[in-house]
This record gives sequence, C-alpha cells and structure tokens, in this order.
Amino acid sequence: MPIIEVSPGVSLAYEGFGDPGDPPVLLVMGFGAQMIAWHEDFCRALAERGRYVIRYDNRDTGLSTKFDDHPVDVGRFMAAVSSGDLATAVEMAPYRLTDMADDGLGLLTALGVERAHVVGTSMGGMIAQTMAINRPERVLTLTSMMSSTGESGYGGSSPEAQAVVAGPKPADREGYVAAAEREMVWASRRYGDPAVLRELAARSYDRAYYPAGAGRQLGAMILSGSRADALRRLRVPTLVIHGLDDTLIDPSGGRRTADLVPGAKLVLIPDMGHDRPRELWPEILDAVQAHTAG
Repeated sequence: MPIIEVSPGVSLAYEGFGDPGDPPVLLVMGFGAQMIAWHEDFCRALAERGRYVIRYDNRDTGLSTKFDDHPVDVGRFMAAVSSGDLATAVEMAPYRLTDMADDGLGLLTALGVERAHVVGTSMGGMIAQTMAINRPERVLTLTSMMSSTGESGYGGSSPEAQAVVAGPKPADREGYVAAAEREMVWASRRYGDPAVLRELAARSYDRAYYPAGAGRQLGAMILSGSRADALRRLRVPTLVIHGLDDTLIDPSGGRRTADLVPGAKLVLIPDMGHDRPRELWPEILDAVQAHTAG
C-alpha cells in the first residue's frame, strides 16, 4: 500500500484504480473509517466507467499519520462543548476539517494531479465541501454523499444512532467484529446486511485498529462549524446524494446542502441508509459518472 508525504509531518496511505490518464476522482471516507470502506469492487466499477479512482486513509485512520501526541478525552471534550467552554474544546482538538481537506489536496499534488472530481461520504462529504470552498480551482466537481452543512438544525441523528456512535467499542477482535452489527441501526432497511458489516469490521481491525483517532476527528467536525455561508457562494458543480433511510445524518442534511449550493443537483435514494449497499451501486455509479462527465 503506497504511503506518501502530503505536507510536513503528514503522510497518507492511498490506492489508485484504473488508468491514470482518465479523469481523476478522489474518494474521501467518513468518520473513523479507513479507505477500505470504499469497497474495492465499487472503486473498480467506477474505474471501468473511465475514471481514475483514488481512495485514501484520512489522517488518524488506517495507515496514515496518527496524532498520538494530542490525545482527546471524548467525554471531557463533549462536556466542554456542551457547557459552552469552547476555549477548552479548542485547546484539546489539534486540527480542523480545513487541515483534513488540505491533506486530500496535498495527496493530489503529490500524485501530480492538478484538478480532480471529489466525492466525499459522511464526514468525507464535509471534507470534500471544504476542499471545494477553500480551493475551488482544484475541484472539477463536488459530490457530497450522506453529509451535511455543519449547521445544527440539519442532518441530525436519531437517538438510537447517537447511542451507537457514542457507545464504547470492544478492544478485542471478536467483540469488535460482533459489535459492528449495531450499525444496522442506520443501514438500509431493505439491503442492510450484518454479515457485510462484520466483514468490513474484521478487515479494518486486522489492517489498523486505532480507536484513538476518532476523538480528534470528532473535534475537527464539531469545531469547524457551519459551512452555510460559504456553500451559498460556491460555484463548483455539485451533486448531493442522500439515502432516505439514513438515521445517522438525516436526509435534511443533504436537502439543505443542495438548497444552499447554487445549481446543485439532489439525488435522494429510497432504501439507502448511511451506507452504500451493493444493490444500490448502479444508481450511485450512474449519478457519479454523469456528474463527472464534463
């Protein structure tokens, strides 16, 4: 697995699929997830449609750089945020979504890619939005999938989904894999499959079990705030995809994103939760292919 330095002190693990001469598509993964959550078959299917697909591990996940010298106590951090003690919260969190967006753009630069189509899912959608906002000249198109705008009134989680995110995960492999089934709470009601969740959890655990990064990524999301005003000014061609079964980031997050970005196209997918079930890949791939065709 190639690992490349994208800025001083930050290196990212990445993988490319397809012909580097084809239009590049950068896939940005979500909170706490490794790049392997973009399934290899999905990446190959998009590459077969004439795209050069790049997936990578965000900082603090997978095989990319870990910020071990900045430990974050999630309970203390959330207590500081809830009480309005932002000074303490800011002191605890070492980076923001802007830094994570710079990582992705730095990867493109290191690979000799000047401009790319950027597709982000969940927190990755927030990172992709930030790339397009801060460096629109580098982003050919933006696809924001199952994500939101950073505004508190949109894209909320159900109590059941919040409980799963906030709950501790077992440290042992067997317990960790079994606990993945809890994520069925936000999966597609029609296509969600506990076996698929367990399989990804097993691969993720074996590849790079690293729960410590989640607190820092959570801090990056919370402290980066609203992107609403910047999205209103965005002129990058934008596609928003959201599943109607999503209980982790309510579909209002996708609707709001599409409402704010001038000319954005909104695709709401029935039977899709906060996941990408294989049965819905054709619809997702069709939408991404059409959006990145220009």
